[in-house]
Amino acid sequence: MVSVSECFSESYAEARPKFCAAAAEAGGALRSWFNPKARGPNGEALYLDTARFGAADAANMLVLVAGTHGVEGHCGSGAEIAWLRTGGAAKLPRDTGALLIHAINPYGFAWTRRVTEDNVDLNRNFVDHDKGYPSNDGYLTLADVILPREWNDASQAETGRVFDTYAQKHGAFGLQGAISAGQYTHPDGIFFGGVAPTWSNRTVRAIARDELSRARRVAVIDFHTGLGPFGHGELICAVPPTAKSFARAKAWYGDEMTSPEGGTSTSAVVVGCMTDAFPQELPDAEVTSIAIEYGTYPVPDVLGAVRADNWLHQRGDLGSELGRALKADMKERFFPSGDKWREMVWARADQTIGWAIRGLEGR
Repeated sequence: MVSVSECFSESYAEARPKFCAAAAEAGGALRSWFNPKARGPNGEALYLDTARFGAADAANMLVLVAGTHGVEGHCGSGAEIAWLRTGGAAKLPRDTGALLIHAINPYGFAWTRRVTEDNVDLNRNFVDHDKGYPSNDGYLTLADVILPREWNDASQAETGRVFDTYAQKHGAFGLQGAISAGQYTHPDGIFFGGVAPTWSNRTVRAIARDELSRARRVAVIDFHTGLGPFGHGELICAVPPTAKSFARAKAWYGDEMTSPEGGTSTSAVVVGCMTDAFPQELPDAEVTSIAIEYGTYPVPDVLGAVRADNWLHQRGDLGSELGRALKADMKERFFPSGDKWREMVWARADQTIGWAIRGLEGR
């Protein structure tokens, strides 16, 4: 019997060989994509790995993505490995294949960060960089307290005061949106969308073209953590509620499918999501993309950990006692310790993957 907890890893260095071994044992065709722009904490090389199952010309393709937000790769990696170890590949229907993308942002996974080596939030980077960027006036108002000069009780009290004032005027969700919707003005800030496509952006587009161009129907599931009730996997479709792909997602996954634009999600409305790459690179395929967002801790605590990690890399000392404490907190906020949360992750992932496969088959 497969131990779910053992499918999850405490580090990128543990997760990568575990994923590759599980994929090879399941008969997958493995490919590795070396990131030439970054190294791990111990100087190790960093890779995005893929495992392909099924016929090269399979009409239907299931795509599982782990690590868009780096540290959240602990979750996605565990779900992918659990799927492999429980025989998911062997159970695929005829004419349905699968592509597992592991550590799409290997730098963030290895360094316990949400961002890439460019300090870019990958889920804000898939915009058209030639057409200008959306504005975020709220972030401009809050930028100085989001990244304070020092990380101490006084600076955090001031941040709390400014945040409270903003929330009184715009609401708690308005504050969340100002911080997390994405911004393109502060490269040293959080939720920064970048000024050009990142290595991960360019690589996943190449993978989509290479591995999925012959598919007629593609189902993408992107694993995330940090929003919502502890252990609950919210199903989010980040397209307008009027889009055909949203209607298809609701038909596949049910009425609990949420929409940031429709105001039914725990997520703020964001632009430049990673999943946008698939319909863009596969114009002849019917692409249905969702994210599973697993809750961990209250939003203020999660956003506080993101701010702290950003401050640490911009202005702090990674090797200090404070630095080690902030890193440990960052990991816990996005990858809670203990077996219960991990078992909840896999139960929801297994259910959702089953719905995706039935949707691809038209059932």
